[in-house]
Amino acid sequence: MCNFAREKIMKIFITSQIRQLDQYTIEREPIVSVDLMERAADALLDKLLAFYPESDTRFCLFAGHGNNGGDALALARKLKALQYDVQVHSFAAGKLSEDCEINKNRLREMFPQVLVEHDNKFVAPEIDRDTVIIDGLFGSGLSRPLSGFYAEVVDFINTIENTVIAIDVPSGLNADTCHNMHEPIVKANYTFSLQFPKLAFFFFENERYTGEWSVLDIGLHPQSIEEMPTDYHYLTHEEVSGLIKKRGKFTHKGSYGHLALLAGSKGMAGASILTARAALRSGVGLLTVHGPESNRCILQTNAPEVIYETDRNPDYISQFYYADKYDALAIGPGMGTQSPTVKMIQNLLPELRVPCVLDADALNIIASQKNLLGNIPAGSILTPHPKEFERLWGINGNSYDCLQKAHEMAVNHQLIIVLKGAYTRIVMPDGKVYFNSTGNPGMATAGSGDVLTGVLGALLAQGYAPEIAAKLGVYLHGLAADLALETESEESLMAGDIIASIGKAFKCLKKNVK
Repeated sequence: MCNFAREKIMKIFITSQIRQLDQYTIEREPIVSVDLMERAADALLDKLLAFYPESDTRFCLFAGHGNNGGDALALARKLKALQYDVQVHSFAAGKLSEDCEINKNRLREMFPQVLVEHDNKFVAPEIDRDTVIIDGLFGSGLSRPLSGFYAEVVDFINTIENTVIAIDVPSGLNADTCHNMHEPIVKANYTFSLQFPKLAFFFFENERYTGEWSVLDIGLHPQSIEEMPTDYHYLTHEEVSGLIKKRGKFTHKGSYGHLALLAGSKGMAGASILTARAALRSGVGLLTVHGPESNRCILQTNAPEVIYETDRNPDYISQFYYADKYDALAIGPGMGTQSPTVKMIQNLLPELRVPCVLDADALNIIASQKNLLGNIPAGSILTPHPKEFERLWGINGNSYDCLQKAHEMAVNHQLIIVLKGAYTRIVMPDGKVYFNSTGNPGMATAGSGDVLTGVLGALLAQGYAPEIAAKLGVYLHGLAADLALETESEESLMAGDIIASIGKAFKCLKKNVK
């Protein structure tokens, strides 16, 4: 069953751009800023009511002195008007923003009994265990670490065991990068982000703070969003479904490309089998696997649709000719790094005139022979996992640093770099970055990356432009894994289950294709 949400194409903006979009909305709609805050509070209220429809839920809101605090104060007023049990702690180590001041006065006038004000001194309140905490101290505009009594408030929130929901971003978290482990940051169970996901949500270091996040539409001006340029995008179902080519009635296997897969070595037949079966399930017309004689019988038994081309060496790949007879190549899974295999890669890459997918041992060989980077055909797709990425470019910093390095390398070498993991990042030669929205932790299993290589290689062979093949392939790969959870669990998921669900993933996407 395909029940995935059809989200709109989603841009990701850095904090300074979001401030501009707020201002554009105020000017172009036009709308006064406090009414835009009211709109945000309505969106927050709707989300909370979906979580907690029963009016006996108790809420305790922590409101700072800026606009994030204003959102919290407006939300508190709306919750109280619906008869929820509400307590508000307002903190002001300085002057309140104009809209925050307006909403504090509105709350004080309507429900003065719920408001507790703290001026430069924090006294920890008594809060029942089942009270839901709403963090509205600081939003995405925070540009420096928290200190003083604001840090005390954060420490208090993090020591209690209540459910914590952050408005926009957890207080203390830089919305544009990775956390600093020495800075006080609210550890939220849920984050309700306003209008856009924040770049920080896609870095694993920040997961402990954001918890599960979702995006609330607060009605920022759509034309302003469309016009505002950004390098960052969240890859959604709606965007990807429009990329699939429609098949013609009179087409044949030759219409859908011939892929060459260089994979496998003695004892590593499984990698070539998984990659081959994934490619076949992804629509390629013809597939030739070049590998050692030791793998021929087992591969053709498990994938009889494959043409098998035997290497002269019985145990590993040592040579490959006639690359120009294929529409695309996929190189690396289970191949090994033996000296003759290294020599084969050194000879092959300068001769390639077609796009290729490079994975696993192909990347390890290139990492040991950095001069080969310049020989990779432009538009090729590299699919490193974190350790392979570290070997390639010698960086093992935080996720933000790795993304910036991938950006630099993709642009400099005109390659597509697919950084595998949660929210797999697709970094394009023009510098654009797409974070994938499909996939689950069950994909952390042997062979999952081989499946992706097969999907990508098949799409390239079918004539998809490399940038489109990368987006479609990564999304399909994750979607197939998500659909596989209809019968499997995250713990039981195997690479073969992903392959078995590729057809369901195509069907799910094609429901949007006219």
